[in-house]
Amino acid sequence: MNTLTILLGIPGGPQILIILVVVLLLFGGKKIPELMRGLGTGIKEFKDATKKDEEERIEE
Repeated sequence: MNTLTILLGIPGGPQILIILVVVLLLFGGKKIPELMRGLGTGIKEFKDATKKDEEERIEE
């Protein structure tokens, strides 16, 4: 096993479940869909910008 994996620890099922419960308690059920929608929009904009930058490099 990798030393870095041992030191940092990769979250498994129970850890991810605990994180999800904490997020639900902090933000509430109504706010989470709005947060995910904003995250999705941000990821889409990032992908579009990187694609546009890549196309500009090819044209040069």
